[in-house]
Amino acid sequence: MALDATFWVAVSFIIFIGGLIYLKVPQKINELLNKLILDIKNEIDESEKLRTEAKILLDNAQKKLNTAQSVSKEILDQARKDSDRIIIELNDKFHKSSEIKKNSAQTKIAQMKNAAIKEIKNTSVKIAVDSVKKIIGTSVDKSKLDNLFEKNLDETKAELKKINL
Repeated sequence: MALDATFWVAVSFIIFIGGLIYLKVPQKINELLNKLILDIKNEIDESEKLRTEAKILLDNAQKKLNTAQSVSKEILDQARKDSDRIIIELNDKFHKSSEIKKNSAQTKIAQMKNAAIKEIKNTSVKIAVDSVKKIIGTSVDKSKLDNLFEKNLDETKAELKKINL
């Protein structure tokens, strides 16, 4: 039996495999691979936990954002309503104030008109009385003058009472 190189390669291979088994290399490789698998699983689990926590935080932040947006919308709506109400109130106050001022001015105008008419009447009566006195004093004697004066005085008083009523 000739021992050729293939035989020695086969024997070397068997000795090598036997040495690996004797030194428990496959078990160590298996343990190392199992440890790596376990580490990877732990990292995956940890990343899954972090992802879940991040999702919860994101959901909470989104809820807070939605709440803040709805609150800000409510505040803006309330501010619009308040500003509309204030504008309407100020507009009403302005119109009422202008109406009061208008009525006051009309009342003052009417009072001034009445005062002017009264002044004109008083002045015209005084002028008429003075004129009548002069005319009567120059053209009529004293007894007729006294009778006429009394008669005109009574008529003037009656007319003034009618005007003042």
